Amino acid sequence: MTTAFPAEQMLTLPRLLSKQAEVLGRDAVAIREKAYGVWHAYNWEDYLRYVRHAALGLASLGVRRGENVVLVVNNHPEWLFSELGAQAIGAVTINLFTSSIPEELRTSLQRTQAVLVVAQDQEQVDKLIEIRARIPQVRKVVYIDPTGMRSYREEEWLLSYADLLRAGEERDREAPDLFSREIARGNAKDIALMIQTSGTTGVSKLAMLSHRSMIAMGRQWTEAIALQPGENWLSMSPPAWIVDQMWGLGVSLYSGMTMNFPETPETVTEDFREIGPAVIITASRFWEDLASKIRVKMADAGWLKRRLFHCAEAIGAAAISARDNGREPAAATRLLRRLANVVIYRPLLDRIGCAGLRNAYTGGHPISPEVIRFFQAVGMNLKQCYGLTEAGGIFQVQPDGEVKPETVGKPLPGVQVMMNEDQEVLVKSEALFSGYYRDFQNTEKAFHDGWLKTGDAGYLDQDGHLVIIGRREDIIKNKTGQAFSPDFIETRLKFSPYIKEAVVFGEARPYITAMVNIDMENVGNWAEERLIPFTTYLDLSQQPAVEELVQREIAVINGQLPEMMKIRKFLLLYKLLDADDEELTRTGKVRRRFIYGVYLPLIEAMYRDVEQVETRGKVRYRDGRIGEITTNVRILTTSG
Repeated sequence: MTTAFPAEQMLTLPRLLSKQAEVLGRDAVAIREKAYGVWHAYNWEDYLRYVRHAALGLASLGVRRGENVVLVVNNHPEWLFSELGAQAIGAVTINLFTSSIPEELRTSLQRTQAVLVVAQDQEQVDKLIEIRARIPQVRKVVYIDPTGMRSYREEEWLLSYADLLRAGEERDREAPDLFSREIARGNAKDIALMIQTSGTTGVSKLAMLSHRSMIAMGRQWTEAIALQPGENWLSMSPPAWIVDQMWGLGVSLYSGMTMNFPETPETVTEDFREIGPAVIITASRFWEDLASKIRVKMADAGWLKRRLFHCAEAIGAAAISARDNGREPAAATRLLRRLANVVIYRPLLDRIGCAGLRNAYTGGHPISPEVIRFFQAVGMNLKQCYGLTEAGGIFQVQPDGEVKPETVGKPLPGVQVMMNEDQEVLVKSEALFSGYYRDFQNTEKAFHDGWLKTGDAGYLDQDGHLVIIGRREDIIKNKTGQAFSPDFIETRLKFSPYIKEAVVFGEARPYITAMVNIDMENVGNWAEERLIPFTTYLDLSQQPAVEELVQREIAVINGQLPEMMKIRKFLLLYKLLDADDEELTRTGKVRRRFIYGVYLPLIEAMYRDVEQVETRGKVRYRDGRIGEITTNVRILTTSG
């Protein structure tokens, strides 16, 4: 059973870890890490010991209460040891994306005046060395992975993680009560961490989250889906994203779940199968890509397998449709679905590593209802959820038995949701953030009478489920004044296995247009099977056969859209939208305003009577160099 914590209002995250170590001790696994193909386990006493030594090691380096510590790390136990260790001595932690370029790191480090950085490996250290002269407040960089670091050993600015832990052990022997005294000084209302908001509309803000906020989120999720000690979570979202923060620091500590860390991003599917996680929350892009891969693989399968899969999918869809309409599926449908589960669904889910999931959630960005229906039809309990960094994470989920693909469900226990007169979604709970770092003006704007203003427009349906229309500032009105959300169209476009990204335009325009990124892998496989030669993404996107392929896909989607939302013209962009080019956030969200400014000539061309337009664009190569290309982009029309 889940532990009940007395005086919860007084708990901090390190204190919560200490209590779980007392209760679960050596008998329960707190963390697993896969290295060289072998899973290594840490019990709760191990977990607390590593956090204690990390905390005292940081203290020995001069980190003090109230100072800021930045982590640029991957999904490994050292992330949790370092973050909780810093918080144990009263420091505030900020996780940054390992994909950040040096200039992004410099901006964040200067902005937060961080005194110490915990870096994953040589790649991150090299970025920091490049900007060292412009971050004088950083007193020390601690690196976790020593691979390739031999030549850096004489650099006093750098310290290995092993040496940090050794320093902590030494400090622990000298002052065995120091760690206990430090965590006793913590207050539940203290700021535990800061997280950068997505920054889709400009410079990201730093949301400050307290210990109480993270623990409240842990309690809400534990109660909502009856999480139990020892159930598995696979950590695969970047630690800089709110989802793994709320789970790694809030939910897992509160519920006693086991945090599992895959060996590499490439082994996630295999590690899924070995661990059998009970719950997963990940970005809509993950599910869209997975659905695309499954559909492409089945399209390439033999006639019998393809036929069996489509039959099983149809059976599942019929059962889901009956459920959505409040009816019990027919007896024949239930029987056939049980048979399909044995023959098709279970082997498929096992192959993609999802057979052990009892709850799977998609969040971070709207997802096409067709993706939800697809996975529900093949037996996966995939549901939408909704939240934001300022709310402490995800606070709205679809309950079991009430999966409605167009909604994001109902609030977690202890969360209140309502709409104001402008249809903006407001939320109130203990998990709300404490404000933006050094930004009183935007903090004031974020609240109304104690309710957090989400910035999203929505409404409650007749069953009390929340329906998100889209970001209020992104709602578009066409030339005749009809309003719609571009997200509504874009999520449906991305259900196509051949469309990676799409950005829709139409503000004050006579019709809707779209800028499309093809899925390089799926479209490339499609082209190879048809002996269509290509070399690069640019080359592939300009193939007439590929243009016709996407035209057909958009025509199908147009057939599902209201007349005013149908796409009339589109173009295939000559490059993938990229976070390094500031076109996407680090969590993969489209920065719509930025894209509009960069690609305005191409957008304008879709509203003129032209068939193609010459354009010059910048392309970022894998080695970081930026080149310039000149190409012709064709303006394509659609039907449907």
